[in-house]
Amino acid sequence: MSVEAQARAPETPLRQVTEIDCRNPATGETLGTLPAATPAEVQEAVERARAAQKQWAQSSFRQRRAVLRRMLQSILDDVDELCAAVVADSGKTWENALLGEVMPVCNKIRWIIRYGEKHLRSESVPSGLLKHKKGRIEYRPLGVVACIVPWNYPFQNIFGSLVAPLMAGNAVVLKASEAVAWSTQRFRRVFEEALVAEGFPAETVQIINGYGETGAALVRSRVQKILFIGSVGNGRKIIEGSAEHLTPVVMELGGKDPMIICDDAHLEQAVHSALSGCFINLGQNCIASERLIVQAGIFDRFVEEVTRIAGDMRQGVPEQPGTLDVGAMTTPQQVRIVDELVRDALASGARALVGGRLPEGASGSFYPPTVLVDVTPEMRIAREEVFGPVMLIMRAADDAEAVRIANAIDFGLQSSVFSRDRKRAERIAAELEAGATCINDFGLCYLNQDLPFGGVKYSGFGRMNGRDGLRAYTNPKAVLSDRFPVAVPQRLYPVGAGDYAKARNGIRLLFATGWRQRFKSLLSLMRGNRASGATQSTR
Repeated sequence: MSVEAQARAPETPLRQVTEIDCRNPATGETLGTLPAATPAEVQEAVERARAAQKQWAQSSFRQRRAVLRRMLQSILDDVDELCAAVVADSGKTWENALLGEVMPVCNKIRWIIRYGEKHLRSESVPSGLLKHKKGRIEYRPLGVVACIVPWNYPFQNIFGSLVAPLMAGNAVVLKASEAVAWSTQRFRRVFEEALVAEGFPAETVQIINGYGETGAALVRSRVQKILFIGSVGNGRKIIEGSAEHLTPVVMELGGKDPMIICDDAHLEQAVHSALSGCFINLGQNCIASERLIVQAGIFDRFVEEVTRIAGDMRQGVPEQPGTLDVGAMTTPQQVRIVDELVRDALASGARALVGGRLPEGASGSFYPPTVLVDVTPEMRIAREEVFGPVMLIMRAADDAEAVRIANAIDFGLQSSVFSRDRKRAERIAAELEAGATCINDFGLCYLNQDLPFGGVKYSGFGRMNGRDGLRAYTNPKAVLSDRFPVAVPQRLYPVGAGDYAKARNGIRLLFATGWRQRFKSLLSLMRGNRASGATQSTR
């Protein structure tokens, strides 16, 4: 659920690279190489998925749940092995791999098993004026769904993206980021074994690896829908490519989330939520609390507490659980982006109370937890997505100024408000321009699978999670059928001399807002019918 690379970062050239060099970002160790899929191989994968989907689309909800249950059990059985793959490929800690990747996926699969059929089965609707008819909506599969996902959550981005379209009856072709391609070899076994065990083709879900040209080929491969999770710049490219075949898209393009801490907030609750919001996964999180907007009455105490805790955080190579607070960043490129933005902020008047500089002699992709104060809304770091372990603390005089600062940028994904006054918190939340607001907590809107997940403004459009996230991968097909086995022909031709007047009076009778006009229309309609009958009797 996050952003792949900043729009200003150097773009991967669209040239055919035949191999992906996979490395452990914490140690620099080579994990191995994998082939990069060519455009022809991408198209072949889509065609295999298209063929497999014909059988999968005919499956019952019971059969789909059985596949998902096997996936869930496989994850639980092999959780340590899966976490090891995440740690080696991404550089994050074991605890973050478990709680930030495996747990949300298990939560989502369980929710879809329990509620997927409820939101996807045919739904009866009123037939309005057509009392002799019955209306229903059928949520039909689209076909093949393409998912293009980033590197920050290698396990969660894959499984969190594929299970909803799979439950809706679609096949999935997913392009994982080349930065975490190594772990996809282990992850694909989870769904392939589950599908085959239940009698369905393994090609119903496929992972392809590659660079920019691989993703571009997938976008133009005539799939029926595209989910893209990544940067604004790359999102624009996806939309350009999708226009070729008018392929609909869901865009989750990251954020610059505000966390407003009112002067009456519970200090300990706000401090630990801020630490989580900024330093989980070293800030490589689309819903990271990138801007802490702290009111003057609590500012000094808040800064003192977060500085104390952040300054004691342990960082290093995550060799085993329980030894570190934070690990490495996933790509060297992102380290450079973070360092550039921090340097710019310091040159513009910000102060680093913790961190703020690259570690000396580190062989891996490390950037230390950093706390910056004296940050102003005009600084680049306050407007551009950092996607790194940097806590930006901004001062606000009151609620109105806090809301102005929060809304004054182009992103609008998630947000948080902390206040002991429930009405005050709700009032502030209602004014925030975001896809979601979490009151007195961080990030839990995403964990609640009944809530839709997505953003406004540059944070994207379309929704993941919940009912809306499931139905996003369907064609809501309208069906109108007979209520009674009686034929009632709609006679429109030939047009009679009095038909217009009858229709006008009929419309007034049905839709007039006052009873007098309805009564007059009824009388006019009756007179017209009598006149019509008299005319016919004289013929």
